[in-house]
Amino acid sequence: MVAVKEERLAVRMTAGQKRTIERAAELLGRNVSEFSVEVLTEKAGEVLADRSHFGVDQATWDDFLARLDEPARPVKELVELFRRPTVFEE
Repeated sequence: MVAVKEERLAVRMTAGQKRTIERAAELLGRNVSEFSVEVLTEKAGEVLADRSHFGVDQATWDDFLARLDEPARPVKELVELFRRPTVFEE
C-alpha cells in the first residue's frame, strides 16, 4: 500500500544550504523533496531512538540489577506523607 502524501513542510535556509541539498539530491538521483524527506526522517528516527534506547556495559548492567533487587529503604518524608489522611478521608 502506498502512503498518500498530503502534508507539507516549509523551511527557510540560506542559499548555500539550498545548493548543498540540491547537489546531494542530484548525486543520489532524487529530487530535493524526496531527498529531504528521506534524510529528515532518518535523522528524526536516530534522535528518537537515542532518547528511548541506551546501552551500558555488562558490569554497569549487573550493578543496576543488583540495586533493583535490594530491599527498599524507607524515606522519612514519604512515610510521614502516607500517614496523613487523604483528601478522600477528610
